[in-house]
Amino acid sequence: MPVGNITRGTTNANRLRRVDRWIQTWPALRSSSDPLVIDLGYGASAATPVELATRLRKTRADTELLGLEIDPDRVTVAQTELTRWLSEGLVSPEQAQSISFARGGFEVPVPGNRKPVVIRAFNVLRQYDESEVQAAWDLMVARLQPGGVLVEGTCDEIGRISSWIAVTHEGPQTLSIALKLDAIELPSIVAERLPKSLIHHNVPGERIHDFLTALDKQWLTHAPLSNFGATQRWIATAQGMKDTGWPVLGGKSRWRLGEITVDYAAVSAI
Repeated sequence: MPVGNITRGTTNANRLRRVDRWIQTWPALRSSSDPLVIDLGYGASAATPVELATRLRKTRADTELLGLEIDPDRVTVAQTELTRWLSEGLVSPEQAQSISFARGGFEVPVPGNRKPVVIRAFNVLRQYDESEVQAAWDLMVARLQPGGVLVEGTCDEIGRISSWIAVTHEGPQTLSIALKLDAIELPSIVAERLPKSLIHHNVPGERIHDFLTALDKQWLTHAPLSNFGATQRWIATAQGMKDTGWPVLGGKSRWRLGEITVDYAAVSAI
């Protein structure tokens, strides 16, 4: 039997665009001899897994995507949608051949015992207790090929506010936050969409609270740059975080997208 609980299944097209474009940059996706990607718990529609496959094929044309759902009815719906979109010309035959759907949970069953290079599990662990997160991570990470990554996170209903953790065989590596910059007052709005391992720790004395407080401070400090657009203000905010000692990764090419990524150890629960 699949491991895990059936999620609410709510989803929207283009909801996961922010995390998808981050996944496109994962080094092993380009170098792997078997570019298999898993979309775990994709919900009641094939929209977001098909979008992920389409985006990743721009990075790696031979990417294969397997969508896994515990609910067998969702598997049937996704397969039916993919067939219909193929007949309507919304996906190409090559795209359709590279996408499949099956029943599965945190155990990540893959035919032939293949190991994925990426597992995306978005808006899946929100309904679980924090005490259950590590066991779920361990099950999924155990299925990864060397150099692979579990991308576990959450977002709002239309994808304007998003955050995710990159977990490898060595443990959680980074926390990324991605925002629609012209739609926010303060970056700490992401607090309500933090991954389960962090969401209950946004209180004084915890590292994630310190990080979000510092992020808000930098955003407010650089408010005058709003005259040049929210993107310039965010770039200055991210640079300010880095300059004040936060282990911010990446640079302007990512910051321009409304992203900021930080070493997970700097924000993990105390």
